[in-house]
Amino acid sequence: MSADWKTVARSALEGSETDSMSFPEGVKLLIKAGFDGYTVDFRRSVRTYYRPDGETFELAAEPTQPVAERFDAATVREAIREAQSGVAGYTYRGFCAKVAQAGCAGYLVSFPGRRVLYFGRTAETHTELFPGAAKVD
Repeated sequence: MSADWKTVARSALEGSETDSMSFPEGVKLLIKAGFDGYTVDFRRSVRTYYRPDGETFELAAEPTQPVAERFDAATVREAIREAQSGVAGYTYRGFCAKVAQAGCAGYLVSFPGRRVLYFGRTAETHTELFPGAAKVD
């Protein structure tokens, strides 16, 4: 694994956690570096980054509050809409707290699939397409 890949991933993680980089900016940075996607695990406070060749690595992330037992997809969608619209006072940390309170245990970002899969402790899910991505069944 190239140290440059880890540097890029750290930059994207730090950018999101400090609110100095938007989700689309982080995605562009990671795609340009050759990543396939990443997973955020709120229960472990870890991000796992994936390369198309199967190589992976983890970075520690800011801890969030405990994940609620029940998955509330409507609240997860609401948090996503707030992030997308840049609602006043939005922070990534606030987003993470809101979705964890809504039972989101983590999310998987797929660059080739142009979507994010949010999942709960009971494996309930909500899939969010990247803006402009066409739904394919």
